[in-house]
Amino acid sequence: MKLAQRVINLAESATLAVSSQAAKLRAEGVDVIGFGAGEPDFDTPDHIKQAAISAIQEGQTKYPKPASGLPATRKAICAKFLRQNALSYKTDEVMVTSGGKMAIYLLTHAVLDPGDEVVIPKPYWVSYPEIVKLAGGVPVFPVGPTDNDYKLSPDILADSITDRTRMVILNSPSNPSGVTYHPDELKALATVLQDRDLVVISDEIYDQLLYHGQETISYAAINEKTYAQTVTLNAASKTYSMTGWRLGYAGGPAEIIKAMKKLQTQSTSGAATFNQVALATALNEDQSAVDTMRRAFEQRGQHMFDRLSSYTGVQCARPTGAFYCFPDVSGTYSKLDVSGSIEFSSKLLDQAGVAVVPGIAFGMDEHVRFSFATSMENIDEGLNRFEKFVSV
Repeated sequence: MKLAQRVINLAESATLAVSSQAAKLRAEGVDVIGFGAGEPDFDTPDHIKQAAISAIQEGQTKYPKPASGLPATRKAICAKFLRQNALSYKTDEVMVTSGGKMAIYLLTHAVLDPGDEVVIPKPYWVSYPEIVKLAGGVPVFPVGPTDNDYKLSPDILADSITDRTRMVILNSPSNPSGVTYHPDELKALATVLQDRDLVVISDEIYDQLLYHGQETISYAAINEKTYAQTVTLNAASKTYSMTGWRLGYAGGPAEIIKAMKKLQTQSTSGAATFNQVALATALNEDQSAVDTMRRAFEQRGQHMFDRLSSYTGVQCARPTGAFYCFPDVSGTYSKLDVSGSIEFSSKLLDQAGVAVVPGIAFGMDEHVRFSFATSMENIDEGLNRFEKFVSV
């Protein structure tokens, strides 16, 4: 049977594939330490779960009305954006989506025409290029200098923009690197972008997971010009350990949000109603569980960084957000007789029982991604195996 060319050309999510492979091996009795998952190992806080249970018991199980999000949930999103991001969105400038990935999907399809270029800095989250290509866009991949943890300078960003550039994607804190742009760095990038006719996606899904006193700012909050050209994306997944609930949200110019809403009426019809009640509870109520997770991730991340940085042939940026380390392991390729990150990761899994995500999935074949969203016991056991593997 003939398949559509867009699906044939589509790359599977490498992060989901690694997690699935690790789960399969465990089911077969293989002892695997998994560093592939991009999800917190904490449970969803009880008061959030109870909100969904109560909503179901009260009969809130019908289609969400409107499809763009329950009024109370959109109001909670506006309050979150104002309280934590200094962004004054109105309820018609925000929407709820079935996961953060769907927000990006809707946005690219609402804005891009075939041939439009999208600047996606490397390293990038695995789904950005594929979603852009599905919308007919053409990814452009600038990369910053190694000594600045690959963060873009204004000059590098400017050199990547052409008269066909329609969109720029910024992700801070970063998946996969855990690196975060300082406010001054984002303001410098804004001098390049703010007077251009393009849309900025500011993916801030890890905005509440910051470490070591790291400062940041929402790109849209820099000034009136950045506010007018930016769609700010977030989700419940990372902050509230709600990956399986499939709840994302977006805020931005009303015209763009309206277009995204229209697309949503012809696709998912919106996120589950009772889940939206839980999202409003998560955003409005007790945030202590978030800080508990954040402090645990900060400790784990520093520990993983310290250990990875001590190995010969391995170089790693210190994570200041999210829950990933993205070490350059290419210094070990020769002695391990591997040619790139896929072969490295495969050998590591086969010989040491450690699952990581190949860096080529993020645009950088010299690297692999470790998630520290797992227990300290797992981190140490996995790194003990990794250390032995790279020290042959």
